[in-house]
Amino acid sequence: MESTDKIDAMRRMQEHIAAHLDEEITLDALGEAADYSKYHAARTFAQLTGQTPFAYIRALRLTRAAQALRDGRLVGTSPVIDAALDSGFGSHDGFTRAFARRFGITPQKYARETPPVRYFVAYPVVYPRIFDKEETPMQEAVSKIVTVTAVERRARRLVLLRAKNTKDGDYFAYCEEMGCDWEGLLGSIPEKFDAPALLILPPNLVKPGTGNTAAGVEVPADYAKPIPEGYDVIDLPPCTMLYFRGARYENEDDFCKAIDIVWEALDSYDPVPYGWQFAPELALRFNFGASAAGGAIMAVPVRKA
Repeated sequence: MESTDKIDAMRRMQEHIAAHLDEEITLDALGEAADYSKYHAARTFAQLTGQTPFAYIRALRLTRAAQALRDGRLVGTSPVIDAALDSGFGSHDGFTRAFARRFGITPQKYARETPPVRYFVAYPVVYPRIFDKEETPMQEAVSKIVTVTAVERRARRLVLLRAKNTKDGDYFAYCEEMGCDWEGLLGSIPEKFDAPALLILPPNLVKPGTGNTAAGVEVPADYAKPIPEGYDVIDLPPCTMLYFRGARYENEDDFCKAIDIVWEALDSYDPVPYGWQFAPELALRFNFGASAAGGAIMAVPVRKA
């Protein structure tokens, strides 16, 4: 278990990088943010993220460049050169090589085709998960208010990565089995309807030899881009989804509690008095995770009662 001092120092370095990504970021500045020597800061950073600070910064800048190319935000005569300069690269060739190493495709081709690629996701370093809720006073700050909204979904496709062993939507078990690259890859798909989600599949959508848990995103019914290796695609019929949204919260460490509150609300919710009944055979249960700014969000399919 890492000390809270190291975690706090790591958070300060991540916050410094996020605030100064457009500028030169030095090891001295990271050391100052961490309140460590620059060498101790670099060792701590590598220990907690598995990469050097500058590899982390480069991955963030390349992902931001890919997002700009995908979204058409670079409107100059040479978007790739603009992306290279915005990412801190001194030459077009250096940027192209780094981009291709990171994403397996040249920036020119990526801008034309925008296939799914593995965007880098900068996960915040958090304190170790505490399971004894009664001994965690800070978790009491998370509101138990959950709103429910019915959303009509047209026919669509689902791009998903199935787990072989994980069951019942266990996020930590899923990431241990399948890794966490899925969030960046699925998040790179410009046609997606919602953010990437962890999924619980109904029995009719579970393949032999797999568990009932997957990660995925919904895309239009005519989505025809290549599917990443190891991923699957299925068609979903039109249906109504009930979205359960928890309240915003202040402390990012409360994300597990925020998800638990929405999960408990969903499991205890009776839709029949409101004219609905759960219809798991029509779609999946979506767990979109939680953020302090947006709260926790889950969605389940229903039909008229």
